[in-house]
Order: sequence, then C-alpha cells, then structure tokens
Amino acid sequence: MTGRTGTPMASPAREPLRPIRLFGVFFRIGALNELQYRANFAIQVFQSVIALATGLAVIGLVFSQTTHLNDWTRPELLAVMGVHILMGGLIQTFIQPNMVRLMADVREGTLDFVLTKPEDSQVLISIREVKIWQAIDVVIGFVVLGVGIAQLQTSIGPVQALGFALALLLGASMIYCFWLILTTGAFWIVRMDEIHELFDGIYQSGRWPVTIYPGWLRVSLTYLVPIAFAVTVPAEAITSRLTVETIAIAAIFAVILLLVTRWWWRFGLRHYSGASA
Repeated sequence: MTGRTGTPMASPAREPLRPIRLFGVFFRIGALNELQYRANFAIQVFQSVIALATGLAVIGLVFSQTTHLNDWTRPELLAVMGVHILMGGLIQTFIQPNMVRLMADVREGTLDFVLTKPEDSQVLISIREVKIWQAIDVVIGFVVLGVGIAQLQTSIGPVQALGFALALLLGASMIYCFWLILTTGAFWIVRMDEIHELFDGIYQSGRWPVTIYPGWLRVSLTYLVPIAFAVTVPAEAITSRLTVETIAIAAIFAVILLLVTRWWWRFGLRHYSGASA
C-alpha cells in the first residue's frame, strides 16, 4: 500500500500491538470527554450504591429464611453478586457504548468514516467509546467480591485466582460477541435502540447462579445469552467449584463465538449501503 506521495504505508497487519495502542488513544479521549461532566460521577455513584443496597437487601431477605440456596452459601452468593456487578461495569464501560454508537452510525450512514480508516473496522468499532464513570461498578464489584471471599471458609490460591481471571476474560469475550452479533443486525433492521434495555433486563438474571434456574432457562442463559459463562463460571472459579471440563467448554465456546462473530460482521458489512448510496 502506498500513500499519496508514493511512499509505502505501514500495514496494520504487521503491527500486532497497534490495536492496543489505538485502544489507549481512544481511552484517553473518552476519559477527557467524560471528565468534562464531573457531576455524572456523583450521579453514577448514587445509582451504583442504590443498586448495591437493593441487591444486598434481597440476599439478606433470602438468607433470613434459609442457610443455603441450591447448595450456595451466603458468602458464595456475595461472590456471585460481586462478579455480576463487576462484569456489568465492564460491559457498560467498554462494550455497550461501542455497540450503541455502531447502531447510530449504521442508521445515519456515518459508519463510512470508520470503513475508510486504514485499520480493521471491527477493531475500530469495538474500542472507540469508553464511559469511564461506569467503571465505578467495576470497583464496587471487586469490593463485594472481596467481602464474599473473606467470608468463605476455604482459602483462595493461585489456581483459583488464575481460573477466575481466565473465566472472566472468556465471559467478557462471549458477551462482546453476543452484543456484536445482535448489533450487526442493524445492517438490516434500522431501529434497534431498545436492544440494550432488553439485554439489561436479561442480564439481571445473572445476579443468581444459573444452577438455581430450571433446565431450559439454564441452557438459554448459557448458550443463547452467555450470562452463565460471564458471571456464574467466574464465581465458581473463585469459590472452588469450577471444574476443568467447565473451563474447557467455556474456552471452546468462546473461540467458536469469536469466529462466528468475525464472519457475521464481514457478512453484515456487505449489506451496508452507507451515506453515499
């Protein structure tokens, strides 16, 4: 590839760290944009504290009637709740804002500005929006998770910590794929603004381990909407419940989803008419 002056241009494929550098640039831009509205920080803290208090009240109500919920103890459910808040914060900080912007770009035809850039389009549409105030939920999630771990009767070793980190990464990857597969539907369906509200409603089911649900719902929350892989499996890792078979299934399913998502994105791009059409 050559530039207008005839000088060679670097190919993105030769720079494996280029997406990471681009993410750093977009993160700084997003942070600067958010810091202009510092009142949003107080609002987000208030909303997060209310949600946390509500969740703790529900757990307290449940365990005022029993000592176990389908073999899950109170500290273990605190760990599940912590992972649920943590993952929700990651989704609303990095994944959901990019998907919402993608839907708007497809509807308005402004996706052209992304497609003309000398970078992989899927990478660009996945990293250009960051809502840093939503990261408050990430912090709160870690705090709740830490409280739950402190109340557990078993110690957390390097194996559990590594399993948790791997499960969290795989779960976040699956949620990203789920979001992008749905959002790519905007190439055919113009109005998809309610998708994030629908997902938020479904995601609330993840505040409890999927093992407490009926079989059909458990399967749906595992393979149709990967809430189980995103929340329950990391919680199982930190509470010494995770098996090698489960983490292997999660890894295989994540790889399959990433490949399907890549193909689906490219297929969708072929149906994008753009602003100049």
